[in-house]
Amino acid sequence: MLVGTYLVSVTSGKRTSIPSVFRQKLGQTIILAKWYENCLVLTGTDSWNALLERITGRQKLIIEPIRQTEYFIFASAYEVEVDDQGRIVLPDRLISYASLGDQVYFLGIGDRVEIWNKELWEKKEAEVARDAASYIERLAKNEK
Repeated sequence: MLVGTYLVSVTSGKRTSIPSVFRQKLGQTIILAKWYENCLVLTGTDSWNALLERITGRQKLIIEPIRQTEYFIFASAYEVEVDDQGRIVLPDRLISYASLGDQVYFLGIGDRVEIWNKELWEKKEAEVARDAASYIERLAKNEK
């Protein structure tokens, strides 16, 4: 399971080091793509398809919402090799999409890692903390 929050630097060469606790579980080849709420998703190649099936609900027909989700995620995805020092190069398109600066947060979210702009995550984290009790209440009541 991927858990924890780590603040990591991004070099001028667009390299960042994946926290070692995540590297061990993700493997040498990873998938990096756009994700929701203006962050990026990072997953091992083994768990990529399972994650996408979870999102699309294992639909057999390729209906419009499925196609739009595939366009958003697949078209932005990169297969990336982790170097010997545990670093990856972040593609310009993904840096731009997620507004990444010289520091980013890596968040372990169970089956995936999210990469967030430092300021956006700090704002989001405060919102989530403020509203956490109401979210758990809604989930307990099976509301959406």
